Amino acid sequence: MNTINIIAILLIIAGALGLGYGSFSYTKKTDEVKLGPMELSIQEKQTVNIPVWTGVGAIAIGGTLLLLVQGKKR
Repeated sequence: MNTINIIAILLIIAGALGLGYGSFSYTKKTDEVKLGPMELSIQEKQTVNIPVWTGVGAIAIGGTLLLLVQGKKR
């Protein structure tokens, strides 16, 4: 497999995951205060939404790359 095939397959997988999950969350540590022996920290949960068009676009680009590479081999 060459590099373009690997990139195309990764784009298709990423697009399918984006369509399947739609969003992902992560925890962001924002503030930390030390008051003598005590420590206070605030953690915020952030959610990132993945638009449908990005998943579809990644699948389309990956599929196009695979087709172009297969067409050049013939």
